[in-house]
Amino acid sequence: MTDRYAGGELLAEVVRSEFVEGRHFGSVVVLGPDGEVVTWAGDVTGPVFPRSSNKPMQAVGMLRAGLDLTDDADLALVCASHHGEPFHLERVRAMLAAGGIDAAELRTPPDYPLAESARDEVIRAGGGREPIQMNCSGKHTGMLLTCAVNGWAYDDYRSPSHPLQRQLGSCVAELAGETVRDLGVDGCGAPIFALSLRGLAVAFLRLVSAAPGTVERRVADAMRAHPELVSGTLGEDTRLMRGVPGLLSKGGAEGVQAVAVPGVGAVAIKIDDGAMRARMPVLVSALRRLGVTGGVLDGHAETPLLGGGRPVGSVRAVW
Repeated sequence: MTDRYAGGELLAEVVRSEFVEGRHFGSVVVLGPDGEVVTWAGDVTGPVFPRSSNKPMQAVGMLRAGLDLTDDADLALVCASHHGEPFHLERVRAMLAAGGIDAAELRTPPDYPLAESARDEVIRAGGGREPIQMNCSGKHTGMLLTCAVNGWAYDDYRSPSHPLQRQLGSCVAELAGETVRDLGVDGCGAPIFALSLRGLAVAFLRLVSAAPGTVERRVADAMRAHPELVSGTLGEDTRLMRGVPGLLSKGGAEGVQAVAVPGVGAVAIKIDDGAMRARMPVLVSALRRLGVTGGVLDGHAETPLLGGGRPVGSVRAVW
């Protein structure tokens, strides 16, 4: 493995009025059901920050550290980049209340909801940015509940040296089958653990392939049973998990996407310029190489481009 991500290859083109006006480069790895590499493009062994695609593995680490959730809908929210819709925020508040934790303990930066409708409603009601509305507040609630179980301090739970974060880093590395290659600060302020795309895909495949009754399988099952809690009513992860039986999906910032299908394989993607619009076309191309089909994939094969309010082109995979 290399110590630095070398960058990727041409994966997608931006075509407007049949004119190629832009290109997206990146890397993608496709694993078969045995975890072996089926095909790839770019650098799949150099480290990248998976961003929120790490959340399912972090949730496994919380469960191993004693996080006690009786409702798997709550566990799905711990894995989420939620859109801040009312049902997301109500559940976060209920989880904090059940654990006897004041919402002021959340160290997520104040933000508006990701969902446009929810954001508009907050503004119409005279509200502003709040930590609980930030898309990672479910994960941070899980972190605080894990600290409560273990008697760990709340004030520095985001510190890399905190026992919680040491536990989560070890878990992420174990599931990926490789050493965490670097450590950074995620958008929510918590540590982010660098992995290769191959390691990220391996981790997702392990989640969906785990035996029933294991914490790994519980995380995968919770996300697939409650996909609207993992992203939002109209979220890409929600639509993918609703549309392809058994598929586990979690996107991350800066153009990252990871999915796995039990008995079929796994895919991990990094778009080098961070463009989210290129992820889905590349993902559909990768899943089709594994024989995965379905109407939801057809709907994501191209990302539409508008001109004058009507479709005039799209972002299309060329890999």
